Amino acid sequence: MLAITPTVRNLLILNILFYFIDSSVFSLKGQFALMPVMSPEFHIFQFVSYMFLHGGIGHLFSNMFGLIMFGPLLERVWGPKRFLIFYFVTGIGAGMLFSGIGLYENWQVAQAVELFTQNPTPDGLADFLSKHAEPLYEPNLGFLNSFEGNPTNSVYIQQSIKLVQGYYAWSISIPMVGASGAIFGILMAFGLLFPNTELFLLFVPFPIKAKYFVAFYGLFELYSGIQNAQSDNVAHFAHVGGMLFAYILLRYWGTQKSNFY
Repeated sequence: MLAITPTVRNLLILNILFYFIDSSVFSLKGQFALMPVMSPEFHIFQFVSYMFLHGGIGHLFSNMFGLIMFGPLLERVWGPKRFLIFYFVTGIGAGMLFSGIGLYENWQVAQAVELFTQNPTPDGLADFLSKHAEPLYEPNLGFLNSFEGNPTNSVYIQQSIKLVQGYYAWSISIPMVGASGAIFGILMAFGLLFPNTELFLLFVPFPIKAKYFVAFYGLFELYSGIQNAQSDNVAHFAHVGGMLFAYILLRYWGTQKSNFY
């Protein structure tokens, strides 16, 4: 590991400082975490501010470890200005991709909620839960059975409407935090610029070249994002977004050879 470079050091300090304020002084997430676009709490500046907040000490440590492991070499190659541009472009790009996919998914849920409220039936509720709110399906089986036995009961109808509307309200209130998008962008850049560098990983008993590690990690994150496990709190598409924007930016810089390293 190279000595920590100035920009990496400053980013490290800022992330630790904001984590300390958020966890020990007053909460910053309510205003500065990246909210879904359809949320009334969404603000455009959150595409930047979310990068400096973290969900816990483990989350912070893993991101900062990646920053100090791979960031200094890139900063030495590019210089502080270009490295900082790269960091923010990949972090903001990660948030944009994540938000774009979330917007599409939440729009689908909103349409389904509207259709259900116009015709609240037991079959419609079962269909909504199975397609859009699978974790709620089994916990509400008892209610579903009761609703099927009394499909015109006004109490059950109102409860079913409240259930689907509540799920939608929950789905547009989940914030995203963390520098992971930018860190995965750094990882992608490292793999592209130093593809044959051998990495020694904690749980792998043999060295692995950076290009293979990055390719495997990218495919894993893409697969995990498509699977979209609702019990998984990891923003996989933000990771993919960071890697994608890193690739695009490096290809663009590659066409500007006179301005590149």
